[in-house]
Amino acid sequence: MKKHLLIVCGISMLFMTGGCGLAVVGGAASGVYAVETDERTAGQMLDDSTITSKVNFAFINDSLVKARQIDVDTMEGNVLLTGVVETEAETARAVELAGKVPGVKRVDNNMQIGSKSLSMAMTDKQVGFKVKAQLIRESDIRSFNIDVDVEMGVVTLSGKVGSEALKARVFEIARRTSGVLKIVDNVTVAGQKP
Repeated sequence: MKKHLLIVCGISMLFMTGGCGLAVVGGAASGVYAVETDERTAGQMLDDSTITSKVNFAFINDSLVKARQIDVDTMEGNVLLTGVVETEAETARAVELAGKVPGVKRVDNNMQIGSKSLSMAMTDKQVGFKVKAQLIRESDIRSFNIDVDVEMGVVTLSGKVGSEALKARVFEIARRTSGVLKIVDNVTVAGQKP
């Protein structure tokens, strides 16, 4: 049964990505890996992916919200918005749009108001890469289950882990990474309510 579920999810990823070549194969491979290691059920992962897509689509079709500046993560119906936007009105509109998407239980706003230079964006990418690389090196941590978003030195960790000890380890790794100014906790532990 589990093998069939992995195959179905892998094929679904191929059709949902719509790209070609290596990008599709790589995306499908990581999607299958995520289903195998994620603490959520395949159904929850699919529901969350659908919600994320619908929120992004709502942003793209809105004249006030700049979709490319907002990262959307969904965990068990709870949506987290991160990014740097120009106005409070844009933040409020993004939260409103996300909250209207069917299946959304809660919207957490982690967006910052301001502007981000190219050098700040590059620094954030480097910090995110360093945190993710250290998580990958940890054999006990399912690193594909942890999403790392960095905006102006603020690291948002999202995902689900198997125990409080693993969660503490994830945060220890992020804290000791140079360039991290603050950490926002959006990690849940299996069996606990988010």
